[in-house]
Amino acid sequence: MLNLEQLDIQLLNEFQKGLPLTPTPYSDMAERLRVDEDTVIARLKILVSKGMISRIGPVFKVNGVGVSTLAAMSVPEHRLEDVAEFINGYAEVNHNYEREHEFNLWFVVTARNTTELDRIIKAMELHTGLEVMALPMQKDYHIDLGFELQWRP
Repeated sequence: MLNLEQLDIQLLNEFQKGLPLTPTPYSDMAERLRVDEDTVIARLKILVSKGMISRIGPVFKVNGVGVSTLAAMSVPEHRLEDVAEFINGYAEVNHNYEREHEFNLWFVVTARNTTELDRIIKAMELHTGLEVMALPMQKDYHIDLGFELQWRP
């Protein structure tokens, strides 16, 4: 089991939502947690390096700013890690994940407009030699993905 410090648990629980939207978010987080800003930044870097968090930043309403699509690829198993790393290299991709299915690599692509989105997907296909299946949202459902994390010593 991972050994998480109490501050890590507080960071993970308290800032899944409500990240301060100010010029000094880390300082504001530190003040709320009664530590200094350097400590908050250091602990977040550790959580990223451990794979506990993948990114720190806002989540925008789908297609509220620009356009996006869920995308899937059928990647040969021996290429999966390399293709996933390549896809993650795009700033327009905020995460990807493997599924046990013919379409085994899934990710979300965002862009300023449809033309840019299509260009990014085409570039991915050209580089990998694999087709990207775009699955644009048809109906908006809100799922609250904030969870109170329970840790046992």
